This record gives sequence, structure tokens and C-alpha cells, in this order.
Amino acid sequence: MATIFIYAFLAVLVGLMIWLRTKRRGGPVKGNGVRLLLPLFIAFPLMMMSVYQLMHIPGQTHALPAFWELLAAGLLGAVFGYVILLHTAYERRDDGHIYPKPNKYFKYIIIAIILIRIILTQYLSSLGTSEISMLAITMAVVYISIWRIGSFIKFRRTLSVKMI
Repeated sequence: MATIFIYAFLAVLVGLMIWLRTKRRGGPVKGNGVRLLLPLFIAFPLMMMSVYQLMHIPGQTHALPAFWELLAAGLLGAVFGYVILLHTAYERRDDGHIYPKPNKYFKYIIIAIILIRIILTQYLSSLGTSEISMLAITMAVVYISIWRIGSFIKFRRTLSVKMI
């Protein structure tokens, strides 16, 4: 019963996040762009808590993935982050505010990344649950980091360009 509550809570949370993102979609990026880095401040502590929880599951062996597996997950995350970053851009409009440039392929890229992660999880099902989770967490943190830091840099470049 508790598991159903957790999944329902997560579904409501994700739905709320999507609703808020679509509501703000047409507006400018406010401030100096530091909000673009907020997911990093959330992702790293969550990663550390997840790793700690994975290493302390009662009744399971605590096997970490091999170094090359973590390296491969990091490289795949870097590729995903780079692809997402290529499709992220900002523009300064006539009103002086900076807006994200709409990209019609962005949602397809996100869906493709999710599908690739699901396929890889199924392919690597011979690994233990904690190993697969560690690899998925590593990959996600790497691509979120690359995407958000790169987006921040792109935003700051657009912010520093003076309007003519």
C-alpha cells in the first residue's frame, strides 16, 4: 500500500512540474539565469541520498558497478547532455527580455533519451538492481549537469550582448 502512495505522489509531482513548465513556457527567463542551475542543486543531493540508500538495502549484496561501466554511463550521459544542449538556445527580443528559443524537435529528443534509457535498463537486466540504478543515476546527473551548465553559459552570453 505504501508503494502505491509513493508512485501516486511521484505522478502528481511530475504532473505538477509539467503543468508549471507549460504555464511559464511563453515567458522570459527572469533574473540573471541562476535559476537554470537549480536542478543541479537538487540532482546532486538526491544522487548522494540514492547511492546511500542503495548501499544499505537489507538482505542484498552491495556491489558497485565496475569503473568502466560508470565511465560508459558518464560518457553516454555526456552525449545526451550535448545533444540536448545543441537544441537549447536563447534570444533577446524587442522588449529587452531574454526568451528561450522554441525548438520543435526538443520533445522528441527527450522522448528518445527516455526510450534509450528504458531499453538499456532492459538490456542490462542481468546486473543487480543497485548496479543498474547507480548507472542510471550517473548518466542522468551527467546529462543534466552538462545541459544546465551549458544553458546557463548560453543564457549569460545572450545577456551580455547589448541591444542595438
